[in-house]
Amino acid sequence: LKLPVVKKTKTGPSTDEEVLRKLAKSHPLPALVLEYRQTNKLKNTYVDALPDLIDPLTKRIHAVFEQTGTETGRLSSNNPNLQNIPARSDAAGFIRRAFIAESGGFLASADYSQIELRILAHFSEDPALVAAFNQDMDVHKHTAGLIFQVEEGQVTSEMRDTAKRINFGIIYGMSSFGLSKDLGIPAAQAQEFIDNYFLRYPRVKDFIDSQIKSARELGYARTLLGRRRSLPGINSRDKALRSFAERQAVNSPLQGTAADLIKLAMLNIDRKLKQNNLKSLMVMQIHDELVFEAPEDEIALMSRLIKDEMEGVYKLRVPLKVNVKVGRNWQDMEIC
Repeated sequence: LKLPVVKKTKTGPSTDEEVLRKLAKSHPLPALVLEYRQTNKLKNTYVDALPDLIDPLTKRIHAVFEQTGTETGRLSSNNPNLQNIPARSDAAGFIRRAFIAESGGFLASADYSQIELRILAHFSEDPALVAAFNQDMDVHKHTAGLIFQVEEGQVTSEMRDTAKRINFGIIYGMSSFGLSKDLGIPAAQAQEFIDNYFLRYPRVKDFIDSQIKSARELGYARTLLGRRRSLPGINSRDKALRSFAERQAVNSPLQGTAADLIKLAMLNIDRKLKQNNLKSLMVMQIHDELVFEAPEDEIALMSRLIKDEMEGVYKLRVPLKVNVKVGRNWQDMEIC
């Protein structure tokens, strides 16, 4: 079987991930190449490298977390980057399983559910989006029902996945071209999905337009707590620079506010740990997720404390929702 040439480079046909995923629909070999590459990357980046970084005295890996490593305000991590530990593949599970609590203790992982979409609902005040979160709906399923114009009970998993990509794509300024490429559909159909989204959530479109207008006038975007991000390219004559800055003008208040809120929650939780003389430790932050290590006699208290502090960190128009999971290692965890 001769596979088609999907994309050419200067040296011949491309074999990048995008190309191989397309070819994998026609033949099993490209999928095996992708699997090999992924496994090899896991081995080189984590299996071989991380043991050498273990401190001989503490028997732990001590990464560096930087406050100013990103323009959005998110914390960044290096030496090693513990925010980039893979999670979604079966092979990646073996990496996370290597992160364990002290003997007899537990790890607790707490992450915000769809925090940027909830912040979008707060900023935009869109009635349909606010109602979806206030009524604890499956927001992706709800969006699918709206854009496909079917009852939520008729929403298929494919429809929900499409809506999920659109929900998150809107936050990052995804165009109809980007959505068509992501979903593998014609650009006209992708544009129709986006148009239907804004038709159902009109205040979201108003919010996007107002953020871009404000950034053009002020030269910066601002988070809910007032932190600014300068956008020097917002009035550039270069279309590519201007478009990039416009996407930042919309995304920065959302992602930046999420970063502000989890930092505030970290401060509040640290204060509670000290006030209650707890032995539990905050050991890691992965953007919207916090990881704690707790002795067995504190884990139940910690689970409640973490959830209460993270969900109550700031009053929005919609509730913040946190999922807490507990386990002996970072992979095998159960919701509590």
